[in-house]
Amino acid sequence: MEWLVSLVGVALVMAALRDLFHTLWHPTRHGGLSRLVMTALWKLARHVRARGRVVGLVGPLAMVTVVGMWAVVIILGWAIIYWPHMPGAFTFAPGSRAAEQPALLDSVYLSLVTVATLGLGDVVPADGWLRLVSPLEALVGFVLLTATVSWVLEVYPALTRRRALALRLALLRDADPTTGQLDCVMGALLLDSLATEVVRVRIDFTQYAEAYYFHDGDDHSSLATTVGYAADLAQRGQAARRADVLLAGDLLAGALKDLASVLDQRFLHTGGTPQDVFAAYAADHGRSPT
Repeated sequence: MEWLVSLVGVALVMAALRDLFHTLWHPTRHGGLSRLVMTALWKLARHVRARGRVVGLVGPLAMVTVVGMWAVVIILGWAIIYWPHMPGAFTFAPGSRAAEQPALLDSVYLSLVTVATLGLGDVVPADGWLRLVSPLEALVGFVLLTATVSWVLEVYPALTRRRALALRLALLRDADPTTGQLDCVMGALLLDSLATEVVRVRIDFTQYAEAYYFHDGDDHSSLATTVGYAADLAQRGQAARRADVLLAGDLLAGALKDLASVLDQRFLHTGGTPQDVFAAYAADHGRSPT
C-alpha cells in the first residue's frame, strides 16, 4: 500500500514535467494543462465588466498561474512520495520538533525545502532509495526555475515582433499606397519584407501559443486590428503589372493564409476563410478589423 501511494506521487510529478516539456520544449503539441489554464483565464477575462484592463493582464497572470501550478503539483507529488515512509525512513536533527508533527506536514515541508534547493538538513532521508530520489527533486526544482526564466525571455521577443509588424501595418494603412504606387521595385521589396514578418509571427504563434493571450494595447499596435490591411496590400500586389510585385503579392497572401490557418486551428476554430479568421481574431481581442 505504501508503494501505491508513492506511485501516485510519481504520477503527479511526471504529469507536471510532461506539461512543462510540451509547453516549453515541444510547444507544437495541442492540449496540456497550461493551455487549459490560459484559455480559461482568457475566456473569464472577456466576460469581466472592466474588460480592457483585465484582458491586458491575462498573459502575464496566466504565465504566473501556470508556473505556480507546476510548482504546486511537483511539491505535492514529491510529498506524497515521502508521506508513506515518514518518519521511519528519515533521520531528524537532534532537538528538532519535526518528528512531532503530522507525517503529511513533514513530507510537504521536506518537499518544499528540497525543491527550493535550501538543503536545511533537519530532515534527511535514511533509506538508500530515498537518498537517491531526494536530490532528483532538487534537480527538478532547478530545472523549473531555469525553465521559467527561459520561458519569459522567449515570449517577450515574440511579442515585440508581433507589435513591430502591427505598427508597420498601421503606418502603411495611414499612407494607404495604391496599386500603382506598389507597382515598382520598392513595392516588391515592401511586400516581400511584410511576408517575411508575417511568417515570423506565424512561427511565434506556433512555438509560443501563450503569446496569443497577451493583449497588444491600443489599436495602433494591435495585430488583431491591422492584419486585415495586410490582406488588402497583398491583393493590390497581385493586381500589379510587374512580375516581381505579383510574386511578392502572392508570397504575402500565402503567408497570411498560413497565419490564418494557425490561428484558426489552435485558437479560434471558425473553419472559415482567412478573412473570417482575421475578423474573429480581432473580435476575440476586442478590436474592429480594418
